[in-house]
Amino acid sequence: MTLAPFHLAFPVDDLESTRRFYCDKLGCAPGRSSDTWFDFSLYGHQMSAHLRTADDRPASSGAVDGKDVPIPHFGVVLPMEDWKALAARLEATDGIEWIHRPMIRFEGQPGEQATLFIRDPSGNALEFKGFTSLDAVFAQQE
Repeated sequence: MTLAPFHLAFPVDDLESTRRFYCDKLGCAPGRSSDTWFDFSLYGHQMSAHLRTADDRPASSGAVDGKDVPIPHFGVVLPMEDWKALAARLEATDGIEWIHRPMIRFEGQPGEQATLFIRDPSGNALEFKGFTSLDAVFAQQE
């Protein structure tokens, strides 16, 4: 099965700091823009940052493998080598707001994965996952 790129529109507090974070720190390619939004490519997926106030967003969390994770959050599933390169890039970059630093989740179990959580300048939570085999993305516990 070939996966098509997804599209996600999400709220941000400041377009310029958001653009610097995604394009300069994460290395995303910019796309179209206006005074109230801009598009960019997050590993081939179309993301749209829209200017909104913090009052427009609920805050919550959930537990996954013994860790409290922010809900909502979004991110990308990467091959392990790409995840390691991103994790190293972020660890070496000043100004990253870490929620959870790079770690292995579900170690030794079906669906074992590397993960990290960060926040963008508007407080949106992002998770980046790494798998040694992308066939394991939907692996179920036995």
